[in-house]
Amino acid sequence: MRVMAMVKRILRQIIRDKRTVGLLIVAPILVLTMLYFVFNGGDYEPKVGLVQMPESVVEHLSVDGVRLTTISNEAAAKEQLADQEIDAYLIYIDEKMKIVLEGSDPNVTAATMKWLQGAMPKQQQEANSQSPSIEYLHGSDKMGQFDYFGPVLLGFFVFFFVFLIAGVSFLRERTKGTLERLLASSLRKWEIVAGYVIGFGIFTMIQSTIIAAYAIYVLGMVMEGAFMYVLLTILLLSLTALTLGILLSSFAQNELQMIQFIPIVVVPQIFFSGLFNLETIAKWLSWISYVTPLYYAADALRDVMVRGYGWSAIYIDLLAIAGFSLLFITINIIILRKYRKV
Repeated sequence: MRVMAMVKRILRQIIRDKRTVGLLIVAPILVLTMLYFVFNGGDYEPKVGLVQMPESVVEHLSVDGVRLTTISNEAAAKEQLADQEIDAYLIYIDEKMKIVLEGSDPNVTAATMKWLQGAMPKQQQEANSQSPSIEYLHGSDKMGQFDYFGPVLLGFFVFFFVFLIAGVSFLRERTKGTLERLLASSLRKWEIVAGYVIGFGIFTMIQSTIIAAYAIYVLGMVMEGAFMYVLLTILLLSLTALTLGILLSSFAQNELQMIQFIPIVVVPQIFFSGLFNLETIAKWLSWISYVTPLYYAADALRDVMVRGYGWSAIYIDLLAIAGFSLLFITINIIILRKYRKV
């Protein structure tokens, strides 16, 4: 009987917490739905440019499963390849074919080579040419999955742990009465938010630096660009996670409710960060990526670490991440009015 009394008490406690009941049902459904659309997307179709290709060859290369584009010269093809408008280009020089691959995504490279291997036998029978030579703009044939997915995972783990630590820590500040005492002082709301952001920010800077350095220099994650840009991206992402964690902690009453935000706020970002090819996801769903900070961080990290780009290639992504941080800071200041009217 005492056990049943305990069971009834726990059940009543859970039922009274409407948010817990809702998330126990909604969160798994949300994650499973995202997984369904991500993994049931269509096969990736490589985008290949054709430069100085004989018409007879083009006819045999035009098969299903590839998007071909005619490009006037190799300089234009290189520019489109660098801008990731195409995945590769084929050029015919001195009766010999050459393929140049963008190379930063092993999955895209594999899909492109699979198409080429399927199309080449027909082309060879028609033109009696040799197998094409292969060149890479980024990476090489030795580049592995971890090298491509590594920057996304690096950003995700930094975002996840900073979000969790900041949210729970700020929640404790509120539940223990520290925030209430600060609000009773002469401090302005923006000064309180700035103090928390800078205080937690110092810790996250140290954490982010250690994690990034370990991933690159100990685990051997590919690193073609400058570490300074990787660190800058990680720090801005940490600031975004920090301010978002503080913001959402205002809507939680305890640590359990704070953790409940993870499947709603954090987990979906991994699906739309570029870990999975967004071109294979339904168009009506892929727009979510543009409203997630991790998407811009992953794009910047890949540009630096895999492609070796610098400031000119990543500054828009960094501005987007900084914009999220400013938005969350502003909302945090407004939210404090719930606790004190000034």
